[in-house]
Amino acid sequence: MRKKRLGKRTKMALIAPLAVAALALFPLIVMYLWNWLVPAVFGGPTVTYWQAFGMLILARILVGGLGGGHSDNKHGRRRMMEQWEQMTPEEREKFRQGLRDRCGSRAPDAGPEASDAFPA
Repeated sequence: MRKKRLGKRTKMALIAPLAVAALALFPLIVMYLWNWLVPAVFGGPTVTYWQAFGMLILARILVGGLGGGHSDNKHGRRRMMEQWEQMTPEEREKFRQGLRDRCGSRAPDAGPEASDAFPA
């Protein structure tokens, strides 16, 4: 039996109201949590819905950036893997030693069997 797929417009018609509801509900949750905790614990002020909304936007800007998209950097990892494969065993060991000198070693007694793997 063939599964029926939803079209893009149908998906958007289902997802858009949920996104709007989440956008409206999240500041409300932040406002209630703030007004429940901050005045009692720190003696701070209470906030309104719009102040909570503004705090969420400010937190997003300060912590998450302005939303340039998320990249898992597959291109950079692929390039590093290509460079790693082109290294001689001596160059690989020199690279590993440089990492150990800067970052320390997780397993100081790791033998040569672990030397063929790419450092993660």
